[in-house]
Amino acid sequence: MAAIDCGTNSIRLLVADLPAESAGPQAPLVDVTRRMEIVRLGQGVDRTGRLAPEAIERTRVALASYAADIEKLGAERVRMCATSASRDAANAADFTAMVQQTLGVAPEVVSGDEEARLSFTGAVRGLSADAKEPFLVVDIGGGSTEFVVGDRTGVRSAISVDIGCVRMTERHLAGDPPTPEQVAAAESDIAAVVDRALAAVPGREAATLIGLAGSVTTVVAIAEGLRGYEPERIHHARVSYEAVARVTADLLERTSAQRLEIPVMHPGRADVIGAGALVLRVIMERAGMPSVVASEHDILDGIAWSLQAA
Repeated sequence: MAAIDCGTNSIRLLVADLPAESAGPQAPLVDVTRRMEIVRLGQGVDRTGRLAPEAIERTRVALASYAADIEKLGAERVRMCATSASRDAANAADFTAMVQQTLGVAPEVVSGDEEARLSFTGAVRGLSADAKEPFLVVDIGGGSTEFVVGDRTGVRSAISVDIGCVRMTERHLAGDPPTPEQVAAAESDIAAVVDRALAAVPGREAATLIGLAGSVTTVVAIAEGLRGYEPERIHHARVSYEAVARVTADLLERTSAQRLEIPVMHPGRADVIGAGALVLRVIMERAGMPSVVASEHDILDGIAWSLQAA
C-alpha cells in the first residue's frame, strides 16, 4: 500500500505492507519506506487565498519522485490525501490537475473531520496497553490542528481548527526572532481557538495527550537532548509540560539561523517551529495536561490503514 499525506508544510510518503488479519487488531504496519519533503504548499495561502505557482511546482517535483518509488516498489493501492492548504485555496483545481498528471490518481481533499479520524487511527494503533483512556490526539500541522478524543474502540468526537505552524508564523511572528509583542499576539490567537476546540471535543476530560506531526516530534527530540533525529527514541516518548515550555521559550528567542544549529532541526522547519511549539504549549496549558506522548505514527499511517478495506 502507498499512502501520501500532502499538508501545508510537507508532503510525505509511506509504502507499507498491511499485516495479515490473523495478526490481530494491534499488529503494526510493516514499513517498506517512509519519506518526507518540506514543500511549503501553503505558502501565503492565509494571506492570498491561493496556492502559489512556485509552491505547486515544488510539490510536483517531490511527488514525481514519490511516484517513481511507488512504481518501483510495486504498491498495489495508492491513496493521496491533501489537507488544510488545498482546502483553503481558490485555485485548488490547479493542484488537483497537477497531482492527477504526476501521480496518476486524484488527490482526496479530505475534510477536517476525516483528517482528524485518520490521524487518530494512525496514532492509537500500537499504543502501549497501559496508556490511559480516553485519549486526546492533537495533530499540529502547517495550516490546521486537529483535536480528536476517543479510545481504543474509536473516535468519540473531533474538530479541525485553523491554527498551525505556518499559518501562525505568517500571521503573527514576522520578526526573526519574533518580538515579545508578536509572541503575545500569537499566543492570544491560539488560546482562543484552543479553548473553543477543547470545549467542542471535549478535550479536558482526556487522560492522555498524544501529539503528532513535525512540530511535536521536533520539540520532543530537543527536550530529550537527542544529537540527531531518532524516530525510534521519539516514538511514544513522554515529555513534561515544563520541558515543552522551556523548549518553546528557547525557540522563540532564537533566530531561524540559530534554530538551524539545533542538531535535530530540519532545515525546512526552522522558520516555523517556534509557532508550532507555541501551539503545543498552549494546548497543554489550556487542557491541563502535565505531559505529552509523542507519536511518529499519524495521519500517514491512518491513510495506509484505510486501504485495508479498499
